[in-house]
Amino acid sequence: MMEKTALLTFVGLLCLSISVMAASPADAQRRGAGDDARQQMLDGRVKSLKEIEASVLPRMRGMKYIGPEYDSRTRIYRLKFIRENRVVFVDVDARTGKVIRQQ
Repeated sequence: MMEKTALLTFVGLLCLSISVMAASPADAQRRGAGDDARQQMLDGRVKSLKEIEASVLPRMRGMKYIGPEYDSRTRIYRLKFIRENRVVFVDVDARTGKVIRQQ
């Protein structure tokens, strides 16, 4: 009985370790983008997401705001909106706050 319990504990821990390792790259990538945006904002290289949203959201009346993405390489925020099953992306230069494109 004791051997069976030890074996089940080992198998459970092994499965848990595998699932944590499998999730780590995606989690690290998500944290990396957020960390990059924050560091660039703290360094004064880009505007904060709050500043970007404050200038863009009022222009998108009647649309539901889904959320942002940030590309630290290009320093572009992509804000995602939806209205009547139509998705609209608004790309904003994080350095200047100017809308680059809306599609």
